[in-house]
Amino acid sequence: MSDSNKNPTSTLQSVIDTASSTVQSAIGSLTGNTADKAQAQDKRDIAEAETDLSHSAVKAGPFTANASGGVAKDSSDRTAGSWNQNVGAAKEAIGGFVGAESLKREGQQQNKEGQAQEAQGQVSDLGKGISDRVGGTVGSAVAGLTGNESSKTEAQKQHDEGKARQRGVEADLQKQADA
Repeated sequence: MSDSNKNPTSTLQSVIDTASSTVQSAIGSLTGNTADKAQAQDKRDIAEAETDLSHSAVKAGPFTANASGGVAKDSSDRTAGSWNQNVGAAKEAIGGFVGAESLKREGQQQNKEGQAQEAQGQVSDLGKGISDRVGGTVGSAVAGLTGNESSKTEAQKQHDEGKARQRGVEADLQKQADA
């Protein structure tokens, strides 16, 4: 079972717990100990819940929050790109409805440019999210070694915001794939 000191949303911890439950289950199978196998299954179930929680995110407009407490705002390119896509789609629809081919083409072009702008913002946010997660993890480890609790807290905040930013991009990409 997870320690109360561990981050309950840690992907790495869930991988470690899954691996140790597999070893424990194998030992239980070899020795015929059903209690070991049951404990291993419980540990595996907890690891799966940790993984699910680690990958969860809530999107509200241009903001993403995750279970770690991180909150991130989308890149302005993502927001503007989405807006341009909507305006372009509206122009395209109106142009098609009234027979104005130039308005329809203008809408198609604006929609296409909006898609590119949003994709550029997603790449930017994904890169920043990964960078912040790595920087926060390293900073937290260094602060832990030096005993600097305020630096450790700040590094953890950086990590959590990076994770929220990354999960926000992943949520948007999943939404687009499902559409």
